[in-house]
Amino acid sequence: MSFPRFSAWAVPGIPEVQAGDDLVALILDAVARQAGTEPDLALAEGDILVIASKIVAKAEGMLVPATDREKVIADDTVRVVAERVTPNGITRIVETRQGLIMAAAGIDMSNVPDGYALRLPEDPDLSARTLCAALRERLGIALGIIVTDTFGRPWRVGQTDVAIGAAGVQLTEDLRGSTDANGRPLHATIAVLADEIAGAADLVKGKAGGLPVAVVRGLGHLVVAVDAPGARTLVRPLEEDMFRFGSAEAYQLGYDTARAELGGAPAKKRGARQES
Repeated sequence: MSFPRFSAWAVPGIPEVQAGDDLVALILDAVARQAGTEPDLALAEGDILVIASKIVAKAEGMLVPATDREKVIADDTVRVVAERVTPNGITRIVETRQGLIMAAAGIDMSNVPDGYALRLPEDPDLSARTLCAALRERLGIALGIIVTDTFGRPWRVGQTDVAIGAAGVQLTEDLRGSTDANGRPLHATIAVLADEIAGAADLVKGKAGGLPVAVVRGLGHLVVAVDAPGARTLVRPLEEDMFRFGSAEAYQLGYDTARAELGGAPAKKRGARQES
């Protein structure tokens, strides 16, 4: 009997990426060197390349001086979701111009040169489509691309990688209307395949090993047209978001609304500078 299975491995040998570098060439060179000793690891039809957003952003020239970090966070913020004072300074969870909800607008100072911070790619889905189209043209095979970044999650400790850009990959599997193993109908289950692939690839890429690219094989049935919907479609619409504010911000909004309805002035803002 055959059971579903897939494999994942990191691609070593990708150098420090500079602004203007050809990521397609860097990735293909690294894959070719790896395949020189392990021929089975040459890229094949249906493979999915999972690429850390950091090297995409570096190639696109998104490094900024670390001294400008707070300004850049403000520039890249569409909406503040939550803000707290912590022992390490002020932590802001914000909605970014890419539609993502994340800490510090995704501006990161890890795995970048000293004295610099790194913004997210301007349009991760466009970056993914560009890479996907170029790789398919060069290799003559259908590949998928997922561009990842690291997120914290409500109610859960720690972080995991998720898809912030994608091309040529089926992102979700909508199981609503089907039944479970016991024949019970499923009413709400939508599997987010792109995030599951991103997390699986992170197990072999890691955070500090200088391995920004992984290959996932065995999921060729999820490889689709380059112009299929991108990862931006995974962002929950604001009107469906039950948690659009942090807890203190939601409390403050409700409190001020009630006072306004009773004719009172808004109370002093709570939460934005509250110890967490």
